[in-house]
Amino acid sequence: MKAGFQSIASPEGQADALDVRRSWHPFTQMQEYCSLPRVQIASGEGCWLTDVDGKRYLDANASIWTNVHGHQDADLNNAIIEQLGKVAHSTYLGLGHEPGSLLADKLCELTGLDRVFYSDNGSNAVEIALKLSFQYFQLTGQPQRRRVIALSNAYHGDTFGTMSLGDCGVFHQRFDPWKFPVERIPAPTCEEFGGEVFSSDMEESLAALDAHFANFGDEVAAVILEPWVQGAGGMLMQPRGYLAEVQRRCREKGVHLILDEVFVGFGRCGPMLVGESEGVTPDFYCLAKGLTAGYLPLAATVSREEIYQAFLGEFGEYKAFFHGHTFTGNPLGCVVALKSIEKLETLIHTGQLADTIEAFNEFYRELRAELPESFSMRQRGLASALDLPAGDASLRRGMHFCIALREAGVLLRALGDSLLIVPPLVISRDEINFLKSALLDTLRCKAYL
Repeated sequence: MKAGFQSIASPEGQADALDVRRSWHPFTQMQEYCSLPRVQIASGEGCWLTDVDGKRYLDANASIWTNVHGHQDADLNNAIIEQLGKVAHSTYLGLGHEPGSLLADKLCELTGLDRVFYSDNGSNAVEIALKLSFQYFQLTGQPQRRRVIALSNAYHGDTFGTMSLGDCGVFHQRFDPWKFPVERIPAPTCEEFGGEVFSSDMEESLAALDAHFANFGDEVAAVILEPWVQGAGGMLMQPRGYLAEVQRRCREKGVHLILDEVFVGFGRCGPMLVGESEGVTPDFYCLAKGLTAGYLPLAATVSREEIYQAFLGEFGEYKAFFHGHTFTGNPLGCVVALKSIEKLETLIHTGQLADTIEAFNEFYRELRAELPESFSMRQRGLASALDLPAGDASLRRGMHFCIALREAGVLLRALGDSLLIVPPLVISRDEINFLKSALLDTLRCKAYL
């Protein structure tokens, strides 16, 4: 044992001390983080998390938009425990296993597509779709198809290919010299909350897409978008029907359509998958986050048989897709994904998820009635944002508000001055009411009301 090593199980406060001394958190200015009150999570149950001091918090951001059925769900736990009694991991490089095959079949059933390539996070799922599209066109005699069209305010991840696709300002600007060029079209707009659409416009976006197709003809390989809600872009809503119009144009031009449903997939906005609910079958689905209900890192890129067939040939032709991850198709991730999908199908078919979404719609209607017009809001299903009144962004008001909200027993994460409210899909009406009271009380304490 190294000199000076102390176990995490040592006296209270040790985890926080080690966190400050050793950790480097994502999307976090560590100087700021270390100077502010911190929370060390010890356990979770249902929609609640408990810290090392025993304080409980409503997990109102679903552990960064991943949690579906709550923490410590007995069915999901048992699925993992049963698989642990068999094998925790077996490589998918040249070997298969039952959980991976069963999940691939289920994902094909859900998407209407034919082949599944596993990875371990949403960024990689998108990278894979992009590389598959580029290589497909090389293999089919169309190497000039190298352009990609993406939306303004897009976020697809933080690897280099996905940073190129993104349009998130300071998130990725520092790496601009290493990014490849992407054609950009304005995102369509939709004002929606409380189950009601107040305005929407897709014409400008579609006109820009048409112009790019006219200008670049057969040079475009793919169009990629986040359907219905651009999450990291600020919970920006998209008009229903937009997907079908984009798909029609892509089909006419022989261009691949990539749907990044890493955030909205698996019930977040109501349907199992947004594309399927709109009658759209893309060339690629990118899935992660809710795929394993927030339990384990697993992602999937689902594609059409025609694309898969183009990669087949003799070994010496080097048509194979040279891409992989050590934990591709991890059996534990696959079994928990299968069990989560089974439970989610029940939530959808029984109407329980629809009832929860209606309760969340009511929550936003009530917030609108309580808050001044200086607060803006956006919501579809269980994806939403509440914006603090306009002010000096350098004051970090959103972050400080979320820290104050912890005292009321709620965990949120802000994006600038936007409070992103994304609870687990099984949040109850009582918990939604608790969330509303905590928000309003904290707004009053912070003198916003």
